[in-house]
Amino acid sequence: MTTSGKIVAESAQLIYDGFVRYNENFQRVTARARKRFETRDWKGVQEDLIGRVELYEKSVRRIVVTLQKNLGPRATDHRLWNDIRWYFGQRVQNIPDAGFTKTFFNSVTRRIFGTIGIDPEVEFVSPAPEEGSAIDALRLRHYPYWGSLKEIFAGVLNDFSFQVPYLSKDQDCERIDREINQYARIYLQEYGDFLRFEFIDSVFYQSARAYLVGRILQQHQITPIVIALENSGRGVRVDAVLLSEEEVSIVFSYTRSYYFADPNSVVGAVQFLHTILPRKPIDELYTVMGRLRQGKTERYRSFTNHLNNTDEKFVHAAGDKGLVMLVFNLPSYDLVFKIIRDKFGYPKTVRREDVVGKYRMISKHDRGGRLIDTQEFRNLELPLNRFGEELLDELQHETTLTTHIKGDQIGFDQCYIERRVRPLNLYINEVNRNEAQAAILDYGQAIRDLALNNIFPGDLLLKNFGVTRHRRIVFYDYDEVCMITDCEFRDLPEPVDDDDVMRPDAWFYVGEHDIFPEEFMKFLSMDADLREVFLQVHGDLLTARYWRDIKAMQLAGEAPLVVPYARPEIPATPARKRGAA
Repeated sequence: MTTSGKIVAESAQLIYDGFVRYNENFQRVTARARKRFETRDWKGVQEDLIGRVELYEKSVRRIVVTLQKNLGPRATDHRLWNDIRWYFGQRVQNIPDAGFTKTFFNSVTRRIFGTIGIDPEVEFVSPAPEEGSAIDALRLRHYPYWGSLKEIFAGVLNDFSFQVPYLSKDQDCERIDREINQYARIYLQEYGDFLRFEFIDSVFYQSARAYLVGRILQQHQITPIVIALENSGRGVRVDAVLLSEEEVSIVFSYTRSYYFADPNSVVGAVQFLHTILPRKPIDELYTVMGRLRQGKTERYRSFTNHLNNTDEKFVHAAGDKGLVMLVFNLPSYDLVFKIIRDKFGYPKTVRREDVVGKYRMISKHDRGGRLIDTQEFRNLELPLNRFGEELLDELQHETTLTTHIKGDQIGFDQCYIERRVRPLNLYINEVNRNEAQAAILDYGQAIRDLALNNIFPGDLLLKNFGVTRHRRIVFYDYDEVCMITDCEFRDLPEPVDDDDVMRPDAWFYVGEHDIFPEEFMKFLSMDADLREVFLQVHGDLLTARYWRDIKAMQLAGEAPLVVPYARPEIPATPARKRGAA
């Protein structure tokens, strides 16, 4: 082997070995979830969530530093890296989950070259997550139906056992039997008998719950089934049986923390999940599985394919103009792009680095079903001719620290991408009165759920909340979020005289972390009837006592869990026919 050939081989192997170590560490952290669940170590779960999110970037950075040291001046030699890419690709072709290794390779080269957009000479263009179908390689547990659901689920619970025993398997099996039969009578009768039940051979852990993820097969019909398990401290019990696509979609939502699961094929597991959640984008399924970088790769690939098949232009996103972020989207695609402005409008006082820190904090926090998962993209390029004149002018004048035009492309040094939702302030004026009231009540519940996850939104204006396709209210403006435990919730002091009342500013001392819940009324920009509905149910949110009680629970580690399968106040969507979109 020539000297050059040896350098190519050693560099390719270094990257591959780095990926293997990353993957082993990822699996090691993931495997701890079982012990966390069995010992009810919920604090440890949060620590592992943070550690696993940070693991990828640390692993890539370690390889980059080593390669730069080994290659010296040739570290940015395009011809050399073209050879390394070819050599690497030949050796990982068709191995299980090959796309992950290619994505890791791309992450290394992008950092070495500071790549803007795509450089096909030194990275894999749209690396496929798997050559061929991986679902056949996924290890499943199969349970043919011979007429007794109780017998099937006695076997299921035996197969998925823990060091902590079940409180009562008999009662759990009776409950599962009852709920499946009740659901089947309403939605599944036309498809005939059950054929079999299939479960992924890996428990899915999230927060303080464990999930068995499977599907029910009938003739020409696939129905999801997810069994939620709780460790009550006295034993494990079935906490919920989820059978509708809607319920399961919320469990695998982009508004919740990432799962700890270790299937033998991640790509196979994603394909399996897509059979029961056909409307869920593939990139989101990778992300909720904790494979964040592959999720970003899939998101970019999917969006680019869509962009290339339409002539639409980017436009300002619906809703009020943001004081911190400039937000735009492609009308026909369900994503928004958020760029930090150079200067923030009054009354914002946060700094740019504060905003970046807030978004990073949320990426590592349990989002409790109320915060949208936001992905940060670096050195993103989009076609210049796809931007309307008004949007392009604003980008050039108000985001100069981030936005650059080069040739026929517009580049963004930093961009946040997230799922598009309908702003709440617009939604309540577009729907009927009952739907508007339901949204306002869920807005209050969203604030409560965030508080139980130790998050204070900071800015409670309706324009900062959105409505998902499941009509759930979520929060998406993170520049002022903070931990409940970092806040001081105070009652408004009584004015001493009329002069105090007439002052434009507070007549009393206000500390940096002081919050006065009585002033939340200013954020309730809704008509009188909706405000009355809100106050009847959520009036205590305007009291300092409520927030001090929540803070005390957080400090004591006693805040109740916000589970993702609390039933919405809308009918469950029936199962979808096999192959339906």
